[in-house]
Amino acid sequence: MIAVDFRVNTEITEILPDFKIGIIHYNNITVSDSPQMLKGRLQLFQEQLFFDMDDKELTDFPGLLEWKLAWKALGGDPNRYRPSAEALYRRVLKQNYLATVNSAIDMNSFLSLQYEIPLGLYDAKKIEGDIEIALGTSDDRYEGLNNRDNTLDKIIVTRDEQGAFGSPYVDSKRTAVTEHTTEAIHVFYLRPSMDRDNALQLLTAAGNMFTGINGGEATSYVL
Repeated sequence: MIAVDFRVNTEITEILPDFKIGIIHYNNITVSDSPQMLKGRLQLFQEQLFFDMDDKELTDFPGLLEWKLAWKALGGDPNRYRPSAEALYRRVLKQNYLATVNSAIDMNSFLSLQYEIPLGLYDAKKIEGDIEIALGTSDDRYEGLNNRDNTLDKIIVTRDEQGAFGSPYVDSKRTAVTEHTTEAIHVFYLRPSMDRDNALQLLTAAGNMFTGINGGEATSYVL
């Protein structure tokens, strides 16, 4: 397993003292076409969520609300650059349901919808050096999975020695998980209000679900 050290820049915790990140490091995984069980579960969850949203505002979902407030506190514009979990919910609201990609990315989407928080999933072998989670500047930019060149000023970024590769807004193509990925880093942008014990329980449950589909081993911790 590749040894990766993480650190959270104090610029974030000075603004959000309860800010915390969950990390799951997967080893020996096998990414493939999603099994029918996962495809069906993801589709059913979105359909049920669509009906649940019939008499609710997006801010009625605690995780979405917390991240919208955190986004504003850090100086970002949550109406222009939305946290990825909120973007997923907005897609469901329009019945623009997610198409399946592969067994890792589909599970990532399912977990983000379930927990109402942004997640990032990265191929560990495409990461160079240690990882810092920091507040982005106008110099932080990359080609994202949305097929656009994204500037991440005032948005949380995940950086390695080559620069930013992830964020709770959109992730980069550089570290994308594919069917060739055997080792991955899963970043959970946890709700700041969640205590560490509950956060570890969430990560353990998520890791078990992920490896139940993709095999391998999971090691989790909270920063």
